[in-house]
Amino acid sequence: MFVLFNSLFNKILVSILFFGVAASAAAHTYFFGVSDLTINKTSKHIEVIHQFTAHDIENTIAELRQVSLSPEHPKYDDFIQEYIEKHFVLQRDNIPIKMNWIGFEIKRGQLFAYQESVTENFLTNLVVKNTILIDTYAKQVNTVNYQYFSSTRKVQGSLSFDHSLKVAKITSNK
Repeated sequence: MFVLFNSLFNKILVSILFFGVAASAAAHTYFFGVSDLTINKTSKHIEVIHQFTAHDIENTIAELRQVSLSPEHPKYDDFIQEYIEKHFVLQRDNIPIKMNWIGFEIKRGQLFAYQESVTENFLTNLVVKNTILIDTYAKQVNTVNYQYFSSTRKVQGSLSFDHSLKVAKITSNK
C-alpha cells in the first residue's frame, strides 16, 4: 500500500510541478495591462482603474530603483504610486490633469490601482500617455478602455499602447 501511495503521490507531485512550470511560462508569454476610464455620473470626475500583473510592476520598480522590492519593503506603497503616476498621465491642451491617488490592492497576482481626477472633466480630446511597463517588457501592450454615456452624449472606445505608440487622443464617436 505504501508503494502504491508513494507512486501516486509522486505522480501528483510531478503533475503539480509540471503544471506550475507551464503556468509560470505561459504567464510570461503575454505582457498586457488594462486601464478603464469612466466619468462618474454624479461628480463628473474621471475615474481610472488600472490592472497589471503585480510581479511585473514589482520587477520593473526593483530594476529602476536597484532595490529588492516586495510588499514588506517600507516604501512599497510609495514606489507603486510614484511609478503609476509617472507612467500614466492624462492631459488636455498640454496641461496634465491633476489626479488623486485613491490606492491599490493586489488580488490573485493582479495589481489594481485607482485614481480619480480632482475636478470635473470629460473624455473627448483627452490625451492619454501610457508607458506602464512598456520600457521594461518588449512585448508589453496596454489597453485603455474609455466610456461615458449620458442622455445627449456617448463616448466609448479603446486605445492600445506599446513601444511604437505611447501617446494617443480620445476622439468623439460620431
